[in-house]
Amino acid sequence: MNLLLDTHLLLWVASEPERIPAKTRILLTDTANQLMFSAASLWEITIKNSLSRPDFKVDARRLWRMLLVNGYRELAVTSEHAIAVNELPPLHKDPFDRILIAQARVEGMLLLTADKMVVQYGEGVREA
Repeated sequence: MNLLLDTHLLLWVASEPERIPAKTRILLTDTANQLMFSAASLWEITIKNSLSRPDFKVDARRLWRMLLVNGYRELAVTSEHAIAVNELPPLHKDPFDRILIAQARVEGMLLLTADKMVVQYGEGVREA
């Protein structure tokens, strides 16, 4: 199964693995699953780090390299993903979360998220 991790899960993988729930750790360590990250997550980290958000204090370039070295695959943001955002109901306003949901749906992936607002989208989303 292809698993797309939301931005907070990526941050936890990199620096706070103890925050990852046990059920999610099982998914992340199952070699049958392909772990994915979105370029949008690195963009979000870069922007929020530049705004001095304390929960985004990570070097996006270093995280990107670490994810690739550890077998994660990068998912680029395409025009199809951007257009698919329009099909989402207005449950959540965060543009980064909305593009991740759209990417998961378009690509037939499962988005793992710790955000209860994102979980409300149902299809293609699972709470971590």
